[in-house]
Amino acid sequence: MKHTIFTGAAVALVTPFSADGSVNYEELARLIDFQIENGTDALVIAGTTGESSTLSEQEHIDVIRFAVEHTAHRVPVIAGTGSNDTSTAVMLSKEAEAAGADALLLVTPYYNKTTQNGLYLHYKTIAEAVSLPIILYNVPSRTGMTIEVATAARLAEIDNIAAMKDAVGNITYTANLIEACGDKLDVYSGNDDQIIPMMSLGAKGVISVLSNVLPRETHDMTAAALAGDFRTAAAMQLKYLKLIHALFIETNPIPVKEAVNRMGFTAGECRMPLCHMAENTAAVLEGELRKHGLI
Repeated sequence: MKHTIFTGAAVALVTPFSADGSVNYEELARLIDFQIENGTDALVIAGTTGESSTLSEQEHIDVIRFAVEHTAHRVPVIAGTGSNDTSTAVMLSKEAEAAGADALLLVTPYYNKTTQNGLYLHYKTIAEAVSLPIILYNVPSRTGMTIEVATAARLAEIDNIAAMKDAVGNITYTANLIEACGDKLDVYSGNDDQIIPMMSLGAKGVISVLSNVLPRETHDMTAAALAGDFRTAAAMQLKYLKLIHALFIETNPIPVKEAVNRMGFTAGECRMPLCHMAENTAAVLEGELRKHGLI
């Protein structure tokens, strides 16, 4: 059995930007403290919700380093270091390890989507370059490719490939994955609307967008499931379902950044080509935020 990086709810944290487009480190510290004070179990920094694709390489490294230093071991820090260029992913992963991150989250290569063997070699190369535990990130709706179950099982034989963030959106895939990999690969839900169904099959928790706005509640939902109280956990899943849908009413992280801003943080705008929410979708999000007392 491999070491489990975390159980419960990890937040896929937004990256706040100032009006001039630079990273707002003062607000990043405030967001990190808000998460930890409200029970989040781990932080994912500079992941795709953190707009990693529009951070420069130096910004990417600096954001990870800042988060590690500010978190100061209060919860695990999982650094998003994925790239569609293997050498870049290796470089970022080494930098995250040097900065003191606890684990890495690596999205599958996007656009130049590879064969399953190429995917295996991509992850194997990164894993051999670092000693940190690695979470594979399987999100075909965004990358155009899937880590097939057989490939996941093959990767699970590598010592420091420890988990998968499963955002495939297919519960049959999840069942097959957990059955095939057993205790060689932890699984985390990558979709907030499927946290409890996936945990009922054995997932250890979630890497969550919802946690940006409801860290305590998302933690409590996963804690109930981990304790075997699926009646309570399922009720919470359903209670927040419309809010979850509203947080994905436009391309992530556009709505969650809007939500965080409306809650009183200064997360700023998303970087182009992501743009400000349309009025009609923003109104839907506002209604859900008000319903749950967040604004």
